[in-house]
Amino acid sequence: MRKPNMREAILAAAEELFSTNGFNAVSVRDIAQAAGANPGSVTYHFKTKDGLLLEIYQRHCVPMNLRRSELLEAAKRVRDLKDRLEAIVRAYVLPAFSSGSDLAGGGARFTRLRAIMSAEGNDVTRRIIAQTFDDTSHAFIDAIHESLPHVPRTEIVWRSHFLLGALYYTLVTPERVSRLSRGEADGADAGEAIEQLVQSTVASLQAPPLERPAPARRRSAAGAPANAGPA
Repeated sequence: MRKPNMREAILAAAEELFSTNGFNAVSVRDIAQAAGANPGSVTYHFKTKDGLLLEIYQRHCVPMNLRRSELLEAAKRVRDLKDRLEAIVRAYVLPAFSSGSDLAGGGARFTRLRAIMSAEGNDVTRRIIAQTFDDTSHAFIDAIHESLPHVPRTEIVWRSHFLLGALYYTLVTPERVSRLSRGEADGADAGEAIEQLVQSTVASLQAPPLERPAPARRRSAAGAPANAGPA
């Protein structure tokens, strides 16, 4: 039977399949079959499989990025640098947990899809991820750097990258926390997860910059003997 809202049925089927099998392994025919549609309906509504994935990202991430930007602007007005840093990190983390639905705040299914898309790393997903997240990510990295001017921006990029991995894992596998804590912690407790993520990320961001060895001095061609070997 034809479903009343075929476009929504196709989106839901594609998101479920992408979050389970990845982008490369799923065909337009697979999506159509799962949605109770014909392949022509998929191309009618979304043109290509790439366009379908972009629509999934946009419907989740536009409201999430908007909320992050609102919270970031408020966080940047905090005077104390330490408190501001915590507010900035919280502004990034909170919207991912703000709703259990699949339309706002991401939801576990979309978070799983994002993790799989990042792992696949094909050109389509890389382009969509960059298009969807890079502007917001740069805004957060710059705000963190303003709060921690002594930490090189490159190191903040690394540490923010680790936060993203922790966020994925926390949303997708909360039961692991419950299991490894032997039931003393509830991995599904969103409030506790947010606080743990925020505090651990703030601590890692505040860590001293890595000490790197100074570059070896190069002898000038004129000053070094022609047959000089290693000292």
